This record gives sequence, structure tokens and C-alpha cells, in this order.
Amino acid sequence: MKAVQLGAYETPPTLVDVPDPSIQGPLDVIVRIGGAGVCRTDLHIIEGQWQEKTGVRLPYTLGHENAGWIEAVGEAVTHVGVGDPVILHPLATCGLCRACRAGDDVHCVNSAFPGIDSDGGYAEYLRTSARSVVKLDPSLAPAGVAALADAGLTAYHAVAKAARKLRPGDKAVVIGAGGLGHIGVQVLRALSPAQMIVIDRSAEALALAAELGAEQTVLADGNQVQAVMELTGGTGAEAVIDFVGEGGAVEDGVAMLRRAGDYYVIGYGGRINVPTIDIISTEINFVGNLVGSYNDLVELMVLAAQDKVTLHTKTYALSDFASALDDLDHGRVRGRAILVP
Repeated sequence: MKAVQLGAYETPPTLVDVPDPSIQGPLDVIVRIGGAGVCRTDLHIIEGQWQEKTGVRLPYTLGHENAGWIEAVGEAVTHVGVGDPVILHPLATCGLCRACRAGDDVHCVNSAFPGIDSDGGYAEYLRTSARSVVKLDPSLAPAGVAALADAGLTAYHAVAKAARKLRPGDKAVVIGAGGLGHIGVQVLRALSPAQMIVIDRSAEALALAAELGAEQTVLADGNQVQAVMELTGGTGAEAVIDFVGEGGAVEDGVAMLRRAGDYYVIGYGGRINVPTIDIISTEINFVGNLVGSYNDLVELMVLAAQDKVTLHTKTYALSDFASALDDLDHGRVRGRAILVP
């Protein structure tokens, strides 16, 4: 089969021929890929930022946002069958460790992460675990929801945390309305009555956020902190949900946070540098967010089937992966780029 593999860090990946995956265990499933999301994390992987985190042996196949159709199943798989449309939870988990049994399978101690530490979905087929597949509602097409497997799941996981604490009349700031952010805006609108303020450098992205339910939008033109403080009556927001995490967004986000507020970190690349006395004197909280659980993905698919969360996508042929990566890197993708074999 054809697959896009990374052969060396800081070197462009290439399209190569590799053996088709095969069933190796009773709970294995082979998925024929219908769509693979192109994520900024893939750019970071190519740059080598994840090299020490994963220890993956090169070459390997990229792609951790995947959906498609069941091609083959192991003998113990009973909940899906050949031909079923599915979206894949990013991790293949053991189901036996404490985290898995608590429903916190993103922290499974015996997991694999296709596309991160093992072969992923920039390919025609992918092998994963039966525990990872979520059967899709008939109204949903794999290519249309593939990026929800990670970008959408990550956004849902973080925003759902915030929504559990936000109350009517509270203010929530969303930093970044791009690939992840535009999903987060929709999830926040579906789950919370809080007043939403969205910040982005792009007027087009802000226009989309307004269409998706943001009450206020603020152009990041250097005066965004002052604008948010004015919109919050000088107190700051109860929650800041940061989908950028670099390039000054962190410093701005902390400055927009009210006393006892919560800062949800999703985007990464920058640093949080806050004097500890400022943290304790205001009782602000920093909350990390890593992907999301299988149950988070199931809940997100309910919102997608109800048309409360939709993806703005641009599709590329698998052979055109280099253009997809380049367009993403240079900000030419509105929403999410999807590779279709």
C-alpha cells in the first residue's frame, strides 16, 4: 500500500510503498482510511520536537487523526464488522490498567499512539485496536469527521472541563479560532451558557467564530488584552481557553484571567512564566489538556451527528500530502486539511 513516511527529522516525508497491515491479535482491526487529518503536531514531529518524547524508530507512517471503514477484524471483535464506518480514538489502549478502568484511557500505561509512536493513517490502511473504534452515525462521512479524532477530541476534552465550571453570566475567552479553535467555539456554544469572547489575528477566522456562536470577537492587533478587560468590566474572564500556546498568546491569556480563574492550555510551543506569588495571591489555575478519552470522542460524535459541531475542511489526495503540509505551515488552510487516499 501507499504510505507517507518520515525517514529523518528535519527532512520532508515521502510517499512510499509498504506492506499492508495484517491482523496480529484477536482484538485487532484493520481500517481502510477514508480521511486522515493533517495536524500542526505533524509539523512539530517532522521538526523533531517529539523525538525524545516518543522514541519512535524511523521510518514510520505519520497521521494520528483517522477515520474510515472496517476492512478486517480479529476473532474477538464483536461490536463492529467489515464495512462499518468508524472514527478512531488516537490511542490503542490496553483496557486493563487503572487509567483505562477509570475511563481515563488517554493516560493508559500500555498504549500505542498511531501516527505518533507507531505507524499512523497517512496511508491506505491502518491497524489499531477494537477499543479505539467508534462506529459513526450514518449521517457522518469519514473524511468529514477525521480531524475530530484528535483536533476535535482535544478541543472537546478541554472545553468540556471548562464548561463543567462555567455558569450563566461568566465570561470565557477563546484564543485562536483556527483548526482547533473553531471546533472549540462550537463545543463551548453547545455545552455552556457562558459569554464567549474569541481572539484571533485573522478577521476571517473571527467572522467564522461569530457565525459559530461567539458573542464578541477581538482582533489580535496588539490591543487585545485591553479589549478583553473592557468587555469583562475590568475583572478578566473566568476561563481562558488557549488554542495557540505560543507567540505571545500565553502572556496575553494570563493577563486576561480574573482572580480564581482557570487557564486551559491546549496549544503549545511557548512557556508559562508566572511568578509563584502571582499564582497564590490570585488563586489562578493552569490546566493541561492532552487529547481526550474514548468517552469524550463518543460524546463529540453525538454533537457531530446533531450538527452542533461541524468541521471546515480542505481535502487533498494522499499523493498531494506535501501541499497539505505546506499550506498548513503557511496558514493557507481554513479549518482542517484532510488527506484522502
